[in-house]
Amino acid sequence: LLPVSASDRDAILAFAHEQASPEMFRILSLGFFTGMRLGTICDLKVQTIEQAVPDPAAPGLYRLAVGPGASPAVHTKFGVTGQVWLPQPLLEDLLAYAGSARRLLREAKAAPENRSLLFLTRFGNGYGRRGSDQSTAVNVEMSALRRSGVATGLAALRRFHVHQTRCTFATELARLAIAAGGAINAMAIVKDALLHRDEATTFRYIKFIQKASAKEAAANAFMAAFTGVVNPSRTSRSDHARYRPAAPDI
Repeated sequence: LLPVSASDRDAILAFAHEQASPEMFRILSLGFFTGMRLGTICDLKVQTIEQAVPDPAAPGLYRLAVGPGASPAVHTKFGVTGQVWLPQPLLEDLLAYAGSARRLLREAKAAPENRSLLFLTRFGNGYGRRGSDQSTAVNVEMSALRRSGVATGLAALRRFHVHQTRCTFATELARLAIAAGGAINAMAIVKDALLHRDEATTFRYIKFIQKASAKEAAANAFMAAFTGVVNPSRTSRSDHARYRPAAPDI
């Protein structure tokens, strides 16, 4: 899966805000702005959000404790315990949602073991399966959202999958971190933010950004050279007469 552009991300979220459930909109927002896997998002507890602490090194960002070692425990892949970043506006929105009448009505229908979950279906069930990064409820709603988006001409939703929220966050963070402190420092930042178990996984994102940057630079250089040949403002009429594109070798 590939990341989506910032403009496509914003278009998807704007459409989800209008057309999806409040839960689905927030699930997508958490994916795009924290990089958490779906299984972690679906297993977030209200107390997890309430216990978010400011990051002293990053004003405007808060830290959420997740993993089996957190209290309360929150599912993570490979059982990694750590902290993820959460932007303050999203934190404030989640706190308001946690105490909303909509969620409290769902909590009243939930079995005791599910009542602490931040996200509950209208039947009071959790959105995900415990210990899994899969969610039937999310898949069903995401399919409906894709169909609705494509019908209205939102091409970004045509082949969009929820896991792309994570790789979108990761690549954007890697891009910013590389620009700020180089690839070595970016490795540590991205690894911690995404709760990767080893650096090999993180390196894929760093490599992706470096390769994308190199391709962009090469494309820009090629276009600059190409337009320098065929741009009428830069070449004489005789130059144009001499220029003939080669026939394709087929």
